[in-house]
Amino acid sequence: MAGKHVLHLQCGTGQATAELVALGALVTATDLSNEAIEAARLRAPDVAYVHADVQALPIELRRARFDLVYAGGGILENLDDAAAWARGIVSALRPEGELLFHDHHPLSWSIDDSLHWRGDYFGAETPPGLGRLVTGVIEAGLVVQALEEFPSSTLYPWLHQTPHVPREFLLIAGKP
Repeated sequence: MAGKHVLHLQCGTGQATAELVALGALVTATDLSNEAIEAARLRAPDVAYVHADVQALPIELRRARFDLVYAGGGILENLDDAAAWARGIVSALRPEGELLFHDHHPLSWSIDDSLHWRGDYFGAETPPGLGRLVTGVIEAGLVVQALEEFPSSTLYPWLHQTPHVPREFLLIAGKP
């Protein structure tokens, strides 16, 4: 990771941002919340912070200069347009750059802790399902390298843990 240019989308209070810096990455981080950016700046002061919506990255981030775009927990729940989000990532990545997206599984929005359905997995009130997300990534020009689903949640430890239902996913995709 040393010397790699990393764009961290929706950095929140900067915990993962600081971890990327500790690994030697040159990090640019975004968030919609000015308060979150200020908290992140205290945690990782050597980062370039940009107030930005992950679905509409500003032009200064869409110049194909990042080796890695990292998207961590919490993005999927606010993602209205997976295709537009993915196109922004493609424009931010240099050739052979990668997207690493780790978030809670969209199925988590449709079941409760007792594994009863509480919503429609395909409904308008839920985040995009994995199908729409992966299709958006592919249509934007990225090549999916891996998609993994996990039964427990490290991002959201308060969620009920069960080996029967996916609680997190990891998507890795590359720009040719």
